[in-house]
Amino acid sequence: MIIDVHAHWGPWFFTMDVAGLSLAAMDRYGIDMAIVSATEAVIYDAPAGNRALANFLATTESTRLFGYVTINPRRLAEGERDLRELLPTGLFLGVKIHTDYTGSPIPRLRETLALVAEAGCPALVHTWGASVLDLAQVCLDTPGLRVIAGHMGADGHRYAIEAASACDRLYLEPCYSHAPAGRIAEVVAGVDPRRLLFGTDSTLIDPASAFGAVAAARLDRETAELIAWRNAAELFDIPLG
Repeated sequence: MIIDVHAHWGPWFFTMDVAGLSLAAMDRYGIDMAIVSATEAVIYDAPAGNRALANFLATTESTRLFGYVTINPRRLAEGERDLRELLPTGLFLGVKIHTDYTGSPIPRLRETLALVAEAGCPALVHTWGASVLDLAQVCLDTPGLRVIAGHMGADGHRYAIEAASACDRLYLEPCYSHAPAGRIAEVVAGVDPRRLLFGTDSTLIDPASAFGAVAAARLDRETAELIAWRNAAELFDIPLG
């Protein structure tokens, strides 16, 4: 069983015709379930992208895809409306926030993440470098908030270890466009394995990158299962079987 907690649905803004590849990529790599954000929602128009994804999830026969409600922190009223309308459908399991595309550094996300905590769902937040430490602090300051550090800081994975040690409601997922030697193994050695998840950044990045990085860490079977699906199933309350 594999659950991908960081995936995308829909075409990108550059020449890359991958709109229909979510399930095909999952089949190729044996990914059983994925939680996806609408590309349109992340990079351009959050409400329009969220509704396009909602329509797709409602009409597809697949039970392998769930959605993130993407929120632009600069348009919080729209995000609040989308959460109120879309979370009750059961098609969406959490919130996606991209800090760079929206020009919203993590210290400015307090109001947004308080809304997420009130909604009772996890949030996947884009992190890079030391920003993962800011995310840990906001999480500590927001009762009930559960956050996933997308890319686990990317080139700042050592900051991610520090952040996860400081906040037991912060989770890490590893996808990254580079594959530094030993990155995954170092994080696994320094973090409670119950707070590690699996993500690929598909369809932006081929899942082979994440699979290869995790395989290189030579995880024991119990840790590998926690990362592959058990932690995600618990965090998102995903019914299995």
